[in-house]
Amino acid sequence: MRKTAILKNDLFLEHNPGQTHVESPRRLEVIHERLAAPEIMKMFHFPAFEPASHEILQMNHTPAHVNRVASTGGKPFDILDPDTTTSARSYDAACLAAGAVVEGTRLLMKGEIDNCFALVRPPGHHAEADRGMGFCLFNNIAIGAHYAIQNLNVDRVMIVDWDLHHGNGTQHSFYNTDQVLYFSTHQYPYYPGTGSLSETGKDKGEGFTINVPLPGGQDDFAFASIFNDILSPIARQYKPDLIMISAGFDIYIADPLGGMKVTDKGFAYMTEILQDLADEICDGRLLATLEGGYDLNGLCDGVMAALLEMAGESILDHKTAEAFKDTHIDKQDALLASVLEQTRNIAKNYWTL
Repeated sequence: MRKTAILKNDLFLEHNPGQTHVESPRRLEVIHERLAAPEIMKMFHFPAFEPASHEILQMNHTPAHVNRVASTGGKPFDILDPDTTTSARSYDAACLAAGAVVEGTRLLMKGEIDNCFALVRPPGHHAEADRGMGFCLFNNIAIGAHYAIQNLNVDRVMIVDWDLHHGNGTQHSFYNTDQVLYFSTHQYPYYPGTGSLSETGKDKGEGFTINVPLPGGQDDFAFASIFNDILSPIARQYKPDLIMISAGFDIYIADPLGGMKVTDKGFAYMTEILQDLADEICDGRLLATLEGGYDLNGLCDGVMAALLEMAGESILDHKTAEAFKDTHIDKQDALLASVLEQTRNIAKNYWTL
């Protein structure tokens, strides 16, 4: 068993964007209920953590944006953008969410844990340097990556974003640097409209943004082929010191916002691939942070599948795992194979595939 930490706090339940909003506190409540089982609790560690300071938030965000979110504190309702609203304690929850990811990176780099999952709300990967959007106030994973590079002697971070939606904020945070490799699978064209094949980075960052824009309807085997044939060889060449996951579970087959067909077995396999890469490349250092996922059963099952993989257990039987390992781009349908071949051809300008 690995020493797997879960970063959770009931304050995250107090961010309430509205009774009819899909990004509801219930998303975490169902996960907390599953984790409360004694046989589950004993498998994991639950370290304490503190809110991120304004100084840390400003590693990724402008002072004006941090102050704008802070100004919502104590207000029953405020609007950052048409999709992104706040309640009285949303600012506190957002600071703590960023702080959870920061503490996760610190614990990993100090060797105090093997891997961790930050079960946070509000999510983060759409938040830009100067504004919140897409349910996101601060960009939790980007702040964590900046902190690792600036404070923990980390040279290279690989961020893998499997959320249904492209992480525009995370991409823009690192578009001009080679210190973070951002790899995103997402439904395209779809909100927020970014993440095309041509977006590959700029200046020192050219080639360190890899987008896999998918047409929709992709299942476990489709994602397995992407992770087998594109992500894995790039990770081995990049050799990150830390692998981070923007773990969005809205690619689940029944998600109300999504058009994908991933099951808990797909989430287990993607986590297995990333954990195996982390074990091979960077002493097992893997950090996941929660992004989307709006079907409560699918969200809970997906999170638990990922957590069990991280802890050294698995919901995958041997036959299923071998079938996933044996799936490749050329085994996909013609439309998907074409998209993935285009992705690979662009990536070949920078990586050996």
